[in-house]
Amino acid sequence: MAARLPAANSCLLASSSSSVNSQRRAAVRISAVAAPSIATGIATVVTAPKIAVQHTAPVSTAVSRATPALASVWREIQGCHDWESLVEPALNPLLREEIVRYGEFVVACYKAFDLEPSSKRYLNCKYGKKRMLREVGMPDAGYDVTKYIYATPDIAIPTQSGASCSRWIGYVAVSSDEESRRLGRRDILVSFRGTVTNTEWIANFMSSLTEARLDPHDPRPDVKVESGFLSLYTSDDSSSKFSSGSCRQQLLAEVSRLINQYKDEELSITLAGHSLGSSLALLCGYDLAELGLNRNGRNQRVPVTVYSFGGPRVGNPGFKERCEELGVKVLRVVNVNDPVTKLPGVIFNEGFRDLAERYELPWSCSCYAHVGVELSVDFFKMQNPVCVHDLDAYLGLLKCPKMVQVVKKDGVDFLTKTMELFDAWKWQDAAMQVGNLMQSLNI
Repeated sequence: MAARLPAANSCLLASSSSSVNSQRRAAVRISAVAAPSIATGIATVVTAPKIAVQHTAPVSTAVSRATPALASVWREIQGCHDWESLVEPALNPLLREEIVRYGEFVVACYKAFDLEPSSKRYLNCKYGKKRMLREVGMPDAGYDVTKYIYATPDIAIPTQSGASCSRWIGYVAVSSDEESRRLGRRDILVSFRGTVTNTEWIANFMSSLTEARLDPHDPRPDVKVESGFLSLYTSDDSSSKFSSGSCRQQLLAEVSRLINQYKDEELSITLAGHSLGSSLALLCGYDLAELGLNRNGRNQRVPVTVYSFGGPRVGNPGFKERCEELGVKVLRVVNVNDPVTKLPGVIFNEGFRDLAERYELPWSCSCYAHVGVELSVDFFKMQNPVCVHDLDAYLGLLKCPKMVQVVKKDGVDFLTKTMELFDAWKWQDAAMQVGNLMQSLNI
């Protein structure tokens, strides 16, 4: 029997009857009191069309007097049913807590990243693996960092040290025995920071699709991803004193090692990232599933879940469909006013595809498409425009469960969608401005 989950406020989730092609939307108003850089705010929850999955029945929405322990419902919280009834009509409190928890692991990447050019650890992590989480204010996180991950932008822009080089992009960690008991499984976590350096911003805006070809035995030419993200994921800097191999090689080796180490336990693989980091998280999740590396000692598939914060589109519809076929679950947390989430593909995206299919217009697989279920927040009247892409602002709103009121919208007006489609041209310039602001502020 499926475990039972509560909804916000009344510990009750209303059932959802949306089909695979449903376009229903739900809105959640959230006060921005917890976000210091925002005067007021609104958060909107938008669920993407549901994907057909081969699992047991969805989580029951019957009344429960108490919130169930995470250990008993972790598969649902990790998206085994594409978060059906957990996002709408109200954001489930357990899911909220998990989103914030994984978001804080990403914040740790920013706090630990050394951006001081005179430092010996410039572009590296400030701390050793054993004390990193403690130094950034997470001594009770319940995870042990096992490996640091480095990425190399394949762009010839020298750093202040005189040459382009790899830089610390995130880390791999695994839940402790005590935390694993609370979670109901041993969790392998991969966390990525977002864009900070100039070369990484350029990687964000390359905006050209290329074949992923991550599986040498089945290249799948219909699966295409953004070239800048793929380059950052696969490029190698042989001169780096910190890393050995590309970001991809480091990740696949370490995650495989941990799966083998804990092969007889219940496992999950969780990837979390902000901005550019969310792109790397999705590429890694797809890569692990495509190569079949997410298998435990009993040859059972280990669930792969991506928590994306303020992430751009990563690939084409072929990439999206393949992720769904492989069972890679993606929960996208985005601010509707964040220009980075509109890129790449400001025009040729899933919205253009819907328009083309409705009016039988030609369209190409060169379009971009978001992957997964979307949880949208909408903050406005900002004291600082940079906060539209700020991870702390995202998490600040999500930490306000008592301020939630449900406002539901069924359907989307066609004219409105069309106007939004053509209005999207402005986002390219806006995103570059946000990038310049973030760079100047060392965000």
